[in-house]
Amino acid sequence: MKTTAPLIAAFLTASLSAAEVPKVFEGLMQAGVPIRAQRGMVVPPVEIDKYVAKVEASARKDPEWFKEFGAAAKPGVPLPYDERLGLTKEEYNEYLALWNKREFKPMEEVMLMLRESPPGTWKISATGSASSLSTLYYSAKDDEFHSPNGVLKRIEDIKADPASILGEWTGSEWKVESDTGFGMVKENVALGRYADNRHGLVVYRVQEIITDGGRPFDNALVIRFPLGAAAKDAKAAPAKETKPAPVKVTPKKKY
Repeated sequence: MKTTAPLIAAFLTASLSAAEVPKVFEGLMQAGVPIRAQRGMVVPPVEIDKYVAKVEASARKDPEWFKEFGAAAKPGVPLPYDERLGLTKEEYNEYLALWNKREFKPMEEVMLMLRESPPGTWKISATGSASSLSTLYYSAKDDEFHSPNGVLKRIEDIKADPASILGEWTGSEWKVESDTGFGMVKENVALGRYADNRHGLVVYRVQEIITDGGRPFDNALVIRFPLGAAAKDAKAAPAKETKPAPVKVTPKKKY
């Protein structure tokens, strides 16, 4: 982890605050308390790539069908089985088995801390590559995040399927879309916890989409941090790779 000494000192010497945190942070973060977290990503074993390549080849052969099939499927989880995906039933089951072995792989250790300043306005200070979070401010009165791109409004709460890329978790999400004249800037931030209550999550993404569909800028953060007993254990030992709970996706055909 690359941070400056003064910044680390600020986190480690911060005094505990008695301020009551907004409901969206309850059970996740305490005001003025530094959190040792990990920025990372969830990835399946590399063996899954050969099956993904077959599906991509099938999609290129019949892009219209694949677009309609994907739009009708449940978002965020593996597509249901269809022979037009280019996989046999056995290959599809092998694909699911590999998907169930996906792991959270830490890429960088970062520090997080929730601060209130001024009263009623909250900020998640972050170090390292997670520092872009520090550009956001949460208004407790309006239940909104503010960023240089505009005001992020609360949208539907998250209740992620166990088969989704991050696994089973619940949380709150905010979003803004801004027209730049050359395209759109989309920004999302979400706060939540895994179903086992061992880890919390901050998911943040800001992307620029220009009129031709290109994305000259796309910054995504997935930050995991320990909760409760796991937080105490984290002080004594470094974080280990963890696997989302195995799930079973019931194959079904769509024609």
